[in-house]
Amino acid sequence: MPGRTDSSAATDSPDAGPPGSDTRTVRPTPPTGTAPSASTARLPADRGRGGPARLLPARSPYRSQLRRIGTGRVLEIGCGTGDTLADCAPGSIGVDHDPQSVARCRQRGLTAYTADTFLASPHARPGAFDALLTANVLEHLDDEQVEELLRAYVRYVRPGGGVLLITAQEAGHRAGPAPVRFTDFTLLRAFAESAGLAVRRTYSHPLPRPAGMLLRSNVFVLVGQVPR
Repeated sequence: MPGRTDSSAATDSPDAGPPGSDTRTVRPTPPTGTAPSASTARLPADRGRGGPARLLPARSPYRSQLRRIGTGRVLEIGCGTGDTLADCAPGSIGVDHDPQSVARCRQRGLTAYTADTFLASPHARPGAFDALLTANVLEHLDDEQVEELLRAYVRYVRPGGGVLLITAQEAGHRAGPAPVRFTDFTLLRAFAESAGLAVRRTYSHPLPRPAGMLLRSNVFVLVGQVPR
């Protein structure tokens, strides 16, 4: 898999070796005063649920993970139609590239914006949120886009606030539409540290790391913290 650097990191492993090769590509510097280009990238659309599942209310698979970054207001980047955002604390905000997804969030009574409209909103204030969440987004962006995205949005989290980064393991990586690169513990840690975050924990969820070869829902999780 392109850019893959680690497939053997254990559950709860805080560290992994450095990437075996540099897969970064050079991108032009974005103009100032605009939303990060990563925020408006056309990420793959969520696949609709089929069969009896479509009759049930959607639930976030990351409820337990949200507890690890506290109970305060969350800024979710790549919120989709709001399944995870709906489980966040009151006052939480979602940002997504897709206006239709944003509209669906609002129909559900959630507060969501496209990247540009978020910047123009009263919520775009430094330190306004208690935590930042992005799930199944970073693997669809190149290295410079990830770094740009995190630098742009970490500023909106208060000092000492939590950051939760979630990416797919092997089975989910194969099943998803055209990820840019396999984003494992090693890359998640590198991205978090590049954004100035303290890495508090990395682990595999919901099952130990080997299950990621077969279970699509198994993910890499990094819990970080904005410096105080």
